[in-house]
Amino acid sequence: MSGADDPELAVGADAFTRDGAGLEVAVVGAGAVGATAAYDLAREGADVTLYDRGTVASGATGRAAGICYDAFADGLDAELASDAIERFRALSGDDTFPFVECPYVWLAREGDDEGADAIRTQVARMQDNDVVAFEMDAATLADRFPALRTDDIAVAGIAGAAGYADPSAYAACLAAAATGAGATLETETPVEIRTDPARVVRPDGETSEVDAVLVAAGAHTKELLANAGISLAMKPYRVQALVASGELAEPMCYDATGDFYLRPHADGLLAGDGTENREADPDAYDREADDGFADDLSERVAHRIPAVADGDATLEQAWAGLCTATPDRDPLVGECADGLYVATGFQGHGFMRAPAIGERIAAELLGGSGIDAFDPTRFDGDEAFEIGSGMAIDPD
Repeated sequence: MSGADDPELAVGADAFTRDGAGLEVAVVGAGAVGATAAYDLAREGADVTLYDRGTVASGATGRAAGICYDAFADGLDAELASDAIERFRALSGDDTFPFVECPYVWLAREGDDEGADAIRTQVARMQDNDVVAFEMDAATLADRFPALRTDDIAVAGIAGAAGYADPSAYAACLAAAATGAGATLETETPVEIRTDPARVVRPDGETSEVDAVLVAAGAHTKELLANAGISLAMKPYRVQALVASGELAEPMCYDATGDFYLRPHADGLLAGDGTENREADPDAYDREADDGFADDLSERVAHRIPAVADGDATLEQAWAGLCTATPDRDPLVGECADGLYVATGFQGHGFMRAPAIGERIAAELLGGSGIDAFDPTRFDGDEAFEIGSGMAIDPD
């Protein structure tokens, strides 16, 4: 698909402050964020080359869960998530990629007073930020979602603006739309980054000097910038997920007490947890799930979805991927050196924010103000911090 003149792939005209004609940009990383930014830049007339060391969506995007929701207590996070969902809806279709509307539920079990209090606080703050979210008790939840076991639930929150998509299909769609709008796609091309001036170096040593470089290379972003002499306050960490057969129409669910999530999937259901609270090597991490991971998680999923335990659910696949963490759990999005931009550190929320983040970082490259709260220069790059799960309930 070209997408160049497709109104379904249109971006709000007021997102950009100037035409991109004459601007040369290298985007490094053809995952969801990089492909979106490349598309938005190309649409505005920029001369864009989209690089990836592998193929489109071959990194973190291809191993992401595809869950999307706007259930954030922070106003900025909620705004970005809401804008992303609206754009998922606009971009999706029979000729692009599917986006399936599905309610998102997060819950705390009886005895988890801290988790229950946090959910109540979250829901109230979401409502203050005009997010459509409601608190539910166990009985109401059981009536609304009979697939869920609810007899051990203390409280739940539910957000209506939510759904799921295939991350690989999304990235492929946006990369194709970017090339249709005039961008050049160079896969299997592991470039290096140089600064002052901004430029990329191909494997054969050929150097391309550009007006700006955007690095959206997921877990490899830190290493790429380090080789350019820039320290980044980001740590990659390993997560695990599985797909099992069974029947689940709705909802998507995060069991905060049990520390796992699940959603419907074409082959049954997709579930995940397994956050490793230590930094991973993006070139050497184990891409296979740990021994015992699938059995343990399947047992917890069966506790929450009784039909899985009662049926003939079987494991279809299990895998590991990488997410990226920062000291304050907010991403690093914006200019980190003259002509060098970055988008990373999404705590597992990169795909669900990609339509909004890609649009905003493209707008910043075209003269916009960027996202001040996500300014990557707010850290020195050598901060010590611990890695935490991206889906942890945090009312603050």
